[in-house]
Amino acid sequence: MRSCEATGKNIEQAIENALFELKASREDVDIKILSEGGFLKKAKVLVTISEDALPKYEKKEELKKQEEQEKEDEKQSEDDFVEKYISKKIEITNEPSKVQIVADEEYVKVNKDGEIQEEKKEYFDKKVDAEEFLRKVLEALDLTAEITKEEDDRFIRYNLKGENLNDLIGRHGECLFALSSFLSSVCRSENRKKVVLDVENYRDKRAETLTNLAKRVASKVAKSGRYYKFEPMDASERKIIHTALQNDDRVTTMSKGEEPHRYLIVFPREYHE
Repeated sequence: MRSCEATGKNIEQAIENALFELKASREDVDIKILSEGGFLKKAKVLVTISEDALPKYEKKEELKKQEEQEKEDEKQSEDDFVEKYISKKIEITNEPSKVQIVADEEYVKVNKDGEIQEEKKEYFDKKVDAEEFLRKVLEALDLTAEITKEEDDRFIRYNLKGENLNDLIGRHGECLFALSSFLSSVCRSENRKKVVLDVENYRDKRAETLTNLAKRVASKVAKSGRYYKFEPMDASERKIIHTALQNDDRVTTMSKGEEPHRYLIVFPREYHE
């Protein structure tokens, strides 16, 4: 997108809205005021990326396409991983929020959070042990790892520790989250606690990284007066950033978009309001 028409309650807001859509900096654009607005009428502007800045944004667009292709390739790799190494068949039912998982003589329906919605007892006599399941996965991948288990009132957490486990984590934990979700769906405890998987304490390390990043971004946003948009991320990671900045009176946060491409924006508080 090279140009964008946008409206706002005043010219400045209309310009900011156009810059947001173009994902461009003010110094890289030409601005034409189409309407200054007035009583019951919004201001309207046409914002166009200038000729000298255009190559930079064309390169960004090319890099974005490459990243999207890489993500698609990674997703395909995760699908192949599930199909090859985990003897489970996943089918999407007519209801978008539900998944049907069939394994040997097991049948169970779960929602997107891994909570059981329906099961057929006559086909669910075989109990799947989480540790045995993880050992089989490691064996199939020719990996060696120590499996530790922690349990509290709500969760049963398994953590894998060993060498060369990066492939189980994936880019920004994508493979780990997918495997953890699958594990939670098929390896249920009798008291219905949610099963969570971690690899080399990645979740804690990632949470610390995101918290530090959130604080740096907040300082940058507060100083520049401009918003910051994160790349799409998992709901649990967005929550870490929301929580890290909820008491920062300089900025405010907001999630936008649809899963799995939902992302988070950090605004100067006065701008958002």
